[in-house]
Amino acid sequence: MPLAKDTLELIVAQAHAASALPATLIPVTALPDNVQIHNLEKYQALRSRFRGALHTSSVRDFAEYTISRTGPTAKGFVDQDDMSCKIFFNLGDDTAPGHADDVATLKLKPTAAYKALQQIAGKKLSQRELAEWIEDWHLSLVASKEGGGTMPISAAIASVRNITIEARSSATSSEHNFGASRSAMDSIEAASAESRIDALFFELVPYEGLGTRVFTLKLSILTGDDKPTLKLRWAGEEQQVEEIAQEFKTTLAKEVGGAASLTLGTFSA
Repeated sequence: MPLAKDTLELIVAQAHAASALPATLIPVTALPDNVQIHNLEKYQALRSRFRGALHTSSVRDFAEYTISRTGPTAKGFVDQDDMSCKIFFNLGDDTAPGHADDVATLKLKPTAAYKALQQIAGKKLSQRELAEWIEDWHLSLVASKEGGGTMPISAAIASVRNITIEARSSATSSEHNFGASRSAMDSIEAASAESRIDALFFELVPYEGLGTRVFTLKLSILTGDDKPTLKLRWAGEEQQVEEIAQEFKTTLAKEVGGAASLTLGTFSA
């Protein structure tokens, strides 16, 4: 029985494709254009291999999962800027590269107090805004006054609410045979009914799983307008951010132990 034209053309095309296969490191084969490859794993009772992706913000849970999944090829990458870590359980190596699709990702979330610190630092505030912020976080704050010493938080709040602006002017004038000179000097200073705040010390845990730190917020009073504008400057911000990032890596290495090797940086398979 003679073959149909379409069948003959298909046989010829396959033979030609097979004869022209290049030498490659990855196995390849020649198939007709209308043939598709289907994954049959979903029809099996069990998966062919384990893989998954864990996402958490808890250092402890991340460490426990990593230890439970530990293997000789578990490798982690710590991104200190993003306060995150990603561990690959099947990354493999040059000799036996894995699929790198079995991972656990840790992304720390800042605490409410640390968010409040980041939002308030450097922001221009009215007297009312700063007073209310101090009231909200008074349990974690210690106020120092100008000249040294501390002051009760209630006194600090009253000091912020009662700031007034005083304008002082002075002028000098001189007359002589060849001319006259005059100078005027205006000075504006901020005064408060009670001792003025020098700084606020904010004690908090920046991220869950890390230790408690004390952050110093230096108070500045801007007197350009009728009403004073206040600003809290985070003293030593860059250094403390670096210290928090280093503490993150140290804490993570301690919690994970030898379950995975950790490297600073990011990795994409």
